[in-house]
Amino acid sequence: MLEELGIRQSVGRTGICYDNALAESWNGTLKVELVHRTVYPSRDQARADIARWIELRYNKTRLHSGLGYRTPQEVMDEFLNGQEAA
Repeated sequence: MLEELGIRQSVGRTGICYDNALAESWNGTLKVELVHRTVYPSRDQARADIARWIELRYNKTRLHSGLGYRTPQEVMDEFLNGQEAA
């Protein structure tokens, strides 16, 4: 059924909570910080607002402990600057 719908199945198995822990953590952050605080009149407006939140808040200002308390944008900039020097 998944193949017919063009959906790729998760690599995990039922009952294995660690497979999707990172995705669930990110989804939880998105819902707490944005989605549950907003009423969207349409899916298109929800998509646009979520994309804007990812680019302007999550990637550029939100510090992440897994990135040494830097933003994803800082890590990406550091990576790209290292690529230029190589």
